[in-house]
Amino acid sequence: MSEKVYIFDTTLRDGEQSPGATMNIAEKITMARQLEKLGVDIIEAGFPAASQGDFEAVTEIAKSVGDIQVAGLCRALKADIDRAFDAVKHAKNHRIHTFVATSDIHMKHKFNKKPDEILEMARKAVRHAVSLTPNVEFSAEDASRSRWDFLAQVVEVAIAEGATTINIPDTVGYAQPDEFGKLIEYLIKEVPNSDKAVFSVHCHNDLGLACANTLAAIKAGARQAEVTLSGIGERAGNAALEEVIMALHTRKDYYDVETSIITEELFPSCRRLATTIGQPISPYKAIVGANAFAHESGIHQDGMLKNRQTYEIMTPESIGKKGISIVIGKHSGRNALGSKLNEMGYQLDEEQVGRVFAAVKALADKKEEIFDEDVEALVLEEAYRIHDLYRVKELSVFSGTAGVSPHAAIVLEDFSKDKEHPKTIQEVGFGEGPINAVFSTIDTMVGRKPKLELYSVNAVTGGMDAQGAVTVHITDNGFKSIGRGSDEDIIVASAKAYVNAINRAERMKQEKDNA
Repeated sequence: MSEKVYIFDTTLRDGEQSPGATMNIAEKITMARQLEKLGVDIIEAGFPAASQGDFEAVTEIAKSVGDIQVAGLCRALKADIDRAFDAVKHAKNHRIHTFVATSDIHMKHKFNKKPDEILEMARKAVRHAVSLTPNVEFSAEDASRSRWDFLAQVVEVAIAEGATTINIPDTVGYAQPDEFGKLIEYLIKEVPNSDKAVFSVHCHNDLGLACANTLAAIKAGARQAEVTLSGIGERAGNAALEEVIMALHTRKDYYDVETSIITEELFPSCRRLATTIGQPISPYKAIVGANAFAHESGIHQDGMLKNRQTYEIMTPESIGKKGISIVIGKHSGRNALGSKLNEMGYQLDEEQVGRVFAAVKALADKKEEIFDEDVEALVLEEAYRIHDLYRVKELSVFSGTAGVSPHAAIVLEDFSKDKEHPKTIQEVGFGEGPINAVFSTIDTMVGRKPKLELYSVNAVTGGMDAQGAVTVHITDNGFKSIGRGSDEDIIVASAKAYVNAINRAERMKQEKDNA
C-alpha cells in the first residue's frame, strides 16, 4: 500500500513575502478556503510575531477553515511561540512551526552562537511548544549547508522533546537533487528516534531545482512537502505545489506515494492566486501555463490527432483546465450569481453578494459574455476591498497625437471624514500621457505624491471586450503598497488600482499607528 505524502502549503506565509504578492485579510481567507478545497493537509497561515496584521490574519484564517491543519511560524523564542499559539489555537487542528538555523555561517554571522547554544535553543523551543500543543514542527534553517553530524544531533533532540514533524529546508536553494536525497536518507538512518517523526522538506528555487530537490527527498523517504501555488516566495520562489503533485501523480509508478490533493483544483487554485495578487501566470509555466497543453509544431499536431498520449503525459482536464465557461449575463438573477459564487468557492455575505451582483450587471451592459475570470476579478474588487478612504466616481481622459496635452477630469468620493456620507472632490490635471495625467491628478486631489514603482496591465479573458486588470506598486511615506483594479476600460482600471494602492498605504499607516 502506498505511503502518504503530506502537503504543507506556505503560499500565505513564504509566498506572500515575495514582492507583489501582498494580500489583505479577506483575500488571505478566501485563498485559505481554496487551499482547503484543493486538499492540502496543512496551511502555514503566517508569522504571527512579525506584525499585528500577520497575527490578525492567522487568527482569522484559523477561525475560518474546517478540519485542515493551520500552522503558525515562529522563531525558537518563547515570546514568538506564545504569539503563534495565540493565533492558531482557534483552528480545529493547529500546529506550531518553530525554527532555528543550524549552518555554521548562520550560527556565526546571524546568531553569534556556538553549536551547543543552538542545540539548547532548539531543545527549549520544542519543549515549550509541546507544552502548548502536541502538534509541533521543528525546522533546521539552512539545513542543506549544515554539517550533517551536527544536524543529526539537533534533529534527535527536537524529536526527543516531542516534535512530530522535522523539516529540512534548502533555505537558499543551494542543494543538488542527488545530494539532497542522500541527506534525507542519512538523517532517517542515523538519527536514532527518526521513526517517531515525519520528515519534511522546504526547498527554494534559486538554482531552479526546488521541485527536483523536493521530489528527490520524497524518493529518499521524506513524507511532507512544503510548497506554494505557482512556486511564489522569497527571491526565486519555492517548489511549486502543482509541479510536485503532478510529478507524483503522473509518475506514481516511480514514487509510489499518495496525496490528498484533488488535482482538478490545481488550475483553479493557481488562477485564483494570480487574480488575487495581480500577477498573471506565465504562458510557459509548467502544468498551469497557457502553453502547457498547446501544440504548434506540425509533427506534434499530427501525433496529437492520432493519439493525445504521443505528446501529452497528462490532460488539461486532470488539472481542472476545462476552458472558459460563461456563467452569467445581464438577465441572470442574484440567486444564480450566489450559486455560482458558492460553486467557485467564495463564501460571501449578503452585502458582498449585492455589491458583486451590481458590478456584474453593470459589466453585462458593456460586455457581451461574462466569464468565470470576470466574476473573480469583480469579487476581489467589490467584496474583498479594504475600507475605502477614496473611491473613483467619475473619470474622463483626453489624449491624442503630438500637440495635444493629455488631461484627465476626475471625481473622487472622499470617505476620510465620514464613512457614511462621503465628500465629493473633483479636479482636472495634465500629464505626459493619459495614465500619467490620471495619476498626477489623483495625487493633487489626495495631497500625496507616492512613487510609482511598477505598473502592469493584463487582459482578464480573451476577446476584444475583455476587462483589463491593472496592478500598481507604490511607495508612500515609507510604506510599500500594491493596488489592483479591473474594468473594461484600462484607464478606469488604472485609476481604480492607483486609488486602491493609496487606500492600502493609508491602512498600513493606521495599523502601525495603532500598534
